[in-house]
Amino acid sequence: MFELLCKDAATGARRGRLHTPHGTVETPVFMPVGTAGAVKAMPMGALEALDAEIILGNTYHLYLRPGHERIRALGGLHKFNSWRGAILTDSGGYQVFSHRDLRAISEEGVRFASHLDGSRSLFTPENVVDIQRALGADVAMVFDECTPWPASRADAESSMERSMRWAKRCADRWGRAKAEEGDDGRMLFGIVQGGVHPDLRRRSVEALLPLGFDGVAIGGLSVGEPKELMYETVEATAPQLPGDRPRYLMGVGTPEDIVRAVAAGVDMFDCVLPTRNARNGHLFTGAGRVSIKNAAHAGDGGPLDADCPCPVCRRYSRAYLRHLFMSGEHLYAVYATVHNLTFYLDLMRKIRQAIELGKFGDWLR
Repeated sequence: MFELLCKDAATGARRGRLHTPHGTVETPVFMPVGTAGAVKAMPMGALEALDAEIILGNTYHLYLRPGHERIRALGGLHKFNSWRGAILTDSGGYQVFSHRDLRAISEEGVRFASHLDGSRSLFTPENVVDIQRALGADVAMVFDECTPWPASRADAESSMERSMRWAKRCADRWGRAKAEEGDDGRMLFGIVQGGVHPDLRRRSVEALLPLGFDGVAIGGLSVGEPKELMYETVEATAPQLPGDRPRYLMGVGTPEDIVRAVAAGVDMFDCVLPTRNARNGHLFTGAGRVSIKNAAHAGDGGPLDADCPCPVCRRYSRAYLRHLFMSGEHLYAVYATVHNLTFYLDLMRKIRQAIELGKFGDWLR
């Protein structure tokens, strides 16, 4: 269930709460990505210490290894990875899209070869719902076809229409499962597609609304399109989504992307950027991004960011972090990831506070 608490008068920004079987999630929220059941370089206790409330798992990767039935037999993903908060599972549509040389799409679904061992599998809207239920996700996503960039209008339209047909099949399967097993509070979100074409996006929204999804995501962006085109698409699409349900922008993005999308009315975000950038030596600070491998940091005894509340900035210097990175120490990835996720989660806290105080428009400027 989603509870809308307040809206910013100057923008479309919203402050809310998403109530899940594994706790309440304060929105707007950034969700750390734990593709294979783990957020890279982050013990669950460290995530809890950062007050993360929801993380992601991925259907495609967990299906391939260790397998959803094994996870179900071990008590579900929460028990398997010992995460106490909420979990959202992506349907695997983006992963199928990204391994385009290994898959074939039809109306039935997607036949694909595992990138691990070449074994063949079939994902359909129905079994993707079943897999996510087996994993025990608090929030599951419909199976969709992620339209690539660039794509002709005709291809974007065909892809969107197939995604909408699949969305109905997902909704039907979810409804039957709830009728058979009882309503346990878990949620299914629809996904808007349509490339960067406003009319196709509008038709996608219109097709999803009657299906009664618990939330709606904006998918198919951050796949190579120009940044301003992505912003235009989000700003045109978000206001069309139901006001009483959460709005989720999938796979986006930078702090600038998130702030702008919040202003458009988006509530939920995920991206590998903070964790991946951390491992590659790129760190976020209030004064801008820092490349820790730069020689200028070798003799810097000060913190990475003096205003950052994370334990890394309170204890370690830029010089030490650079030393760990240049030495190839595994500990570097842990410290850098703690810092970058702190930056993102602290950004979301500041956003929520600004909306609550009615000052988000000023804060945004």
